[in-house]
Amino acid sequence: MYLRRLCIAALMVVTAACSGQSDTNIDGTPLPDIDPATLQGLAKAAFGAERVGSQQSPAPIGSYAKGCVAGAEQLAETGPTWQAMRLSRNRNWGHPELIDFVQQLSRNAARQPGWNGIYVGDLSQPRGGPMLTGHSSHQIGLDADIWMLPAANLNLSATERENISSISTRRSSGAYTNASWTRAHHEIVKAAAQDSRTARIFIFPGAKVQMCNDEKGDRSWLRKVRPWYGHHYHFHVRLACPRGARGCVDQAAPPAGDGCADAQQWVSNILNPPPPAPSAPAPKPSREYTVADLPQQCSGVLRSR
Repeated sequence: MYLRRLCIAALMVVTAACSGQSDTNIDGTPLPDIDPATLQGLAKAAFGAERVGSQQSPAPIGSYAKGCVAGAEQLAETGPTWQAMRLSRNRNWGHPELIDFVQQLSRNAARQPGWNGIYVGDLSQPRGGPMLTGHSSHQIGLDADIWMLPAANLNLSATERENISSISTRRSSGAYTNASWTRAHHEIVKAAAQDSRTARIFIFPGAKVQMCNDEKGDRSWLRKVRPWYGHHYHFHVRLACPRGARGCVDQAAPPAGDGCADAQQWVSNILNPPPPAPSAPAPKPSREYTVADLPQQCSGVLRSR
């Protein structure tokens, strides 16, 4: 059974190329090739091979970067106010709370000028878990990437969704927003943050500072918007563990306050990088997880039909 899953996972790596399509990053650059031999024994091979959710009650299991999701629901490829992108990845799955959140956010976005809804990037794999490529998080069905590209056309074909790129909204390495950033982006991020289910939103530092400067009303939602590396072609929404999800591990809450001073410090460090600490140890490479490394329930999620 494991050998079969490994073969399926390896096949998925080359499927897009064999069908005349090529999976690309959100900015249009190609993803690196994967040697199937490197997948041996890894959780990402087992979870990456699953094509449908498990026949279980919905449950996020573990933490955002070390877990899985039972009973995940699939976001429809196209809805009245959204389209899921990069369909060949099969990452439009999530806990039902996440699916409902995305649909609600898309309706809010559709009220913005120039937006008919949202383009939805990666959610989770059908059973969550580590991914073959890309994210270290997105494992428990509670993370969503929302493209910065305004969703003006909601009739994109599957092929178009493989090849279209999002837009960058940063300049000066993320210290500032560029001309593609609009008040509509501000309002969509704000709507996402004001949803009570949202734990935090990751976005590049210049966008957080811009929103801090532009917001003249209630500022409490800004606490959830956290500056982070990258995140200028999309913003990343993370929901809190749903009520009653006993096996789900929440991330610590953001610090008190609106976080604007912290974001400004990020910007200052981009513009004037501090010297490295002379005794700072070299970062250790992260270890790839096996299924046995994940919460015990994840083995049952894989076995479920």
